[in-house]
Amino acid sequence: MSAEDSLQLNFFVGDEKTTKRKQSYSKKRGTRIKQRKQEKTASRLEKDKSKNSQSEKSSQITEEEKSSESNRKKIKDDSPSKSSAGVLPHLKRKQTEDSTEVPHKKERHENKVFISSLFRFNPEIPSVERSVVSKKTEEMFSSKDFKDLDLHPFMITNLEERFQITQMTTVQQRAIPHLMSGRDVMVKSQTGSGKTLTFAVPVVQHLQSLTPKISRMDGVLALVIVPTRELVIQCFETFKRLVNPFQWVVPGCLMGGEKRKSEKARLRKGMNILVCTPGRLLDHIRNTNSLSLSKVKWLVLDEADRLLDLGYEKDVGEIISALDTESHRQTVLLSATLSEGVERLAGMSLTDPLRIDVSNAEEENSQSNSESSKTQKNENFVVPEKLRQSFVITPCKLRLVTLTAFILLKMKMMTSPGKMVVFLSTQDSVEFHYKLMKHLFGGEEAEDNPNLAEEGDVDFFKLHGEMPQKERTKVYQEFSSAKTGVLFCTNVASRGLDLPDVRWIVQYTTPGAVQDYVHRVGRTARVGKQGHALLFIMPAEVEYLKSLSGHGISMEEINMADILKTLIIAVQDMVSDSDRKRMPPKTYEECATYIQNCFENFVVEDKEMSEMAKKAFQSFVRAYATYPSDLKTIFHVRNLHLGHLAKSFGLREAPSNINDKRGKPKTFSKKKQSRQDRFGSEKSGFKTPSFSSQAISEFSSGLSSGRLPKKKH
Repeated sequence: MSAEDSLQLNFFVGDEKTTKRKQSYSKKRGTRIKQRKQEKTASRLEKDKSKNSQSEKSSQITEEEKSSESNRKKIKDDSPSKSSAGVLPHLKRKQTEDSTEVPHKKERHENKVFISSLFRFNPEIPSVERSVVSKKTEEMFSSKDFKDLDLHPFMITNLEERFQITQMTTVQQRAIPHLMSGRDVMVKSQTGSGKTLTFAVPVVQHLQSLTPKISRMDGVLALVIVPTRELVIQCFETFKRLVNPFQWVVPGCLMGGEKRKSEKARLRKGMNILVCTPGRLLDHIRNTNSLSLSKVKWLVLDEADRLLDLGYEKDVGEIISALDTESHRQTVLLSATLSEGVERLAGMSLTDPLRIDVSNAEEENSQSNSESSKTQKNENFVVPEKLRQSFVITPCKLRLVTLTAFILLKMKMMTSPGKMVVFLSTQDSVEFHYKLMKHLFGGEEAEDNPNLAEEGDVDFFKLHGEMPQKERTKVYQEFSSAKTGVLFCTNVASRGLDLPDVRWIVQYTTPGAVQDYVHRVGRTARVGKQGHALLFIMPAEVEYLKSLSGHGISMEEINMADILKTLIIAVQDMVSDSDRKRMPPKTYEECATYIQNCFENFVVEDKEMSEMAKKAFQSFVRAYATYPSDLKTIFHVRNLHLGHLAKSFGLREAPSNINDKRGKPKTFSKKKQSRQDRFGSEKSGFKTPSFSSQAISEFSSGLSSGRLPKKKH
């Protein structure tokens, strides 16, 4: 046999072997499938048997427990008393009314969303001992009237009829005579003590007495610089009412947000008293030829410490240098607190000033900067005498429902509610809380709760620095004229504003510096009226209360449970017909959970609201990282439980899933990176600034600088 024949034979033999294997495998396949089915049925039967045996055992255990309980009752009835046998019977703890069952944690694992309980896994609320504080007080009213001053009779009549004022406050009685004599004065007095009229009355009295009689064509004779636009409007309205008997004295105003063209037209037309913000005034000094400061006889720096806080020191210095070259003037500086920066500003603008501190009995010449800075550190701040201050300690998860309960308690359940101002840290927080509360309790947008859209609805307002000027002016005027309402705002409303009939100041986020706290609470209890202030504190922030008490601020504690109990009445009106099929919430824990679920459902279902909640959450964290260095031990981002914080913004996502799209950088190729780099550097890519380089004021939400930096592990 040749080699080729042997190869062909082996090839055919190999094919026969493979076909035989395939045939045998296909025959055995049916038997294998039958075996698998039999094994599965056997395993199912075993599982059923085990389940039945377990259920039988559990039923036996329950029967044994019942029998043991019956035996215990018999033994208890037959057992001797405590006094006779000397043995204590087995006692079961009695459930009190306060020991209500906390709702169990509901978890939903769809898309990593969890609905956690409000009252579980919260930090313990520490007990705070009330410290004894030596208060520093000021007498609000003096014993003298305006008619005791050398004022024009029309001025006295105007004050009595238009302002309903006859008696002077202490700061007015001590400062006005010196101002009318021509001295430079630096005034320190508590908020709401009448500082605006302290400088407005001498200015108008002096201008109306000039001979020959002035006209609007004489230009600016008095310049009043204030830090915010709302203060510009308020001071301008005060001057308008004050010059009513003297029509030849013309007041005017300049502020950001208005058209420069219309402002230039007003300047060309002429005005004698100019109220303005420093930024807009400096812009007109540089660019408007019709603005002349050569005849200025009065310079007033109102809320001087706030001017410095907003970074206007350089602008004010440039304005003062422009005035020094053109005019000789009398200068007045007013503030509720005198810091080292205010002393520096006084040295720049005042000449041999007289210092008037209403909390001290005597006037004195200006101290040196070193002496004033020493006294400032341990200074006891003065708050209105009729202001009652309190605080509430709330875990992070319960902040939103506690705020809601407090607003409903004071604004819907009181016969004469008055007005409330709620201070928040960022603009995005203001927008979120405003829309959330207005939707559920505001009447106009209470779509989910038609029962609330009735009489007694709460009017909500918002105010922050990024709003258009027309809207800011409208909100300020509407809230001032309203009888009731809640204003959500940033620190833009914390200085100088005289908001009538404000009964409650709620600081939902802690202000940081003690001076800011004093200015915030100064929006109520003005000119001797009653007022209240409430500060929200988290358990990790309790040390801040010691910082306040160290500056002479005494506070009372309000129990969080007492506030939440008011929800029991409110929720009964909110429960819809579909919810009435279930058991209605009865305890305050159940009511708080119901309210929180309403908030969370609204945030989940409304896409716009969800984005607002995420932005508010992000901005809160960033603002929390900007507290002063001396308070970092109290307010630190590491102390925040971000999951609990997200719940206080109605969010169900995990904090790691809450991303801010505005802060995400675009990814470019290496070629495009050099051409399209946002920061103009070809080598470096997107670099997120650190917390230390971000300065967040009340005019900033804190989100414009990018996303939060990642931690390095």
